[in-house]
Amino acid sequence: MDLNNYTPTDLIKLYSQIISKLKEKEIIRTKNIIGDLGEYLAIEHYNNTPGLPNLQAAPAGTQNIDAISRQGERYSIKSTSGKLTGVFYGLNDQDSKEIEKQKFEYVIIVILRDNFELHKIIEINWDNFLVIKNGIKP
Repeated sequence: MDLNNYTPTDLIKLYSQIISKLKEKEIIRTKNIIGDLGEYLAIEHYNNTPGLPNLQAAPAGTQNIDAISRQGERYSIKSTSGKLTGVFYGLNDQDSKEIEKQKFEYVIIVILRDNFELHKIIEINWDNFLVIKNGIKP
């Protein structure tokens, strides 16, 4: 599709229609397009890759997790198109002495290219996540 002949107003209308269609097809669920695309792509990748668990999206508003496996394992999915990922809410401060209550079994990090194309998916288990979060070298 050649977008060069569209006016800015036409492009905005087209973008609006695309967002509506992505919501209708449940590819995105919120206004966090990067996060929603990452969740969709991660779940699709896991469900279509032999040897990886099948995942289903957690209900909207579920705290700390974005997907659940058939075995009940909880996944937090974070997406980025740059160098930063989303925030992990509900975790202890980095200098806290309290034992961190486990919020999920795995973190899936979805890295998108600037054009939203999938670049890479990384999975980290809870223990390794805590090592990285706390800046501790194994």
